[in-house]
Amino acid sequence: MQPAAQAAPAAGLPVRAGEERWTDAELAEVRTMLEEEMATLREQIAAAESAIAEGDSSDGAGDDQADAGAKTYEREHEMSLANNARDLHDQNERAVLRMDAGTYGVCESCSQPIGKARLQAVPRATMCIPCKAREERR
Repeated sequence: MQPAAQAAPAAGLPVRAGEERWTDAELAEVRTMLEEEMATLREQIAAAESAIAEGDSSDGAGDDQADAGAKTYEREHEMSLANNARDLHDQNERAVLRMDAGTYGVCESCSQPIGKARLQAVPRATMCIPCKAREERR
């Protein structure tokens, strides 16, 4: 990931008609939030991977079916949490990279502005509301 100093100027990022241009302070605030969330997600991933590894160390000898089932469920739950955290981390990282490239706020589907208000609410958004709604209906 590139340092913030190499980021594209905030004023050059696209916005929808009627929206104010991004300020450097607003973009820095969103970026800081994304980076802090990425740090938290890395900790969650490490904790989940540790829990999975600890579960692998027990051989399960002597477990009855209920114990084995509970262990399997717990392992799958930890794997699911780790995968979800990885997905969110990757989405946040992509958002920061789009900031650096000057493409933050461009819908990946229609190439129109996503909207500043949407990005402030969902900073990792990659699509404008109409395109996202169309995708979810499929």
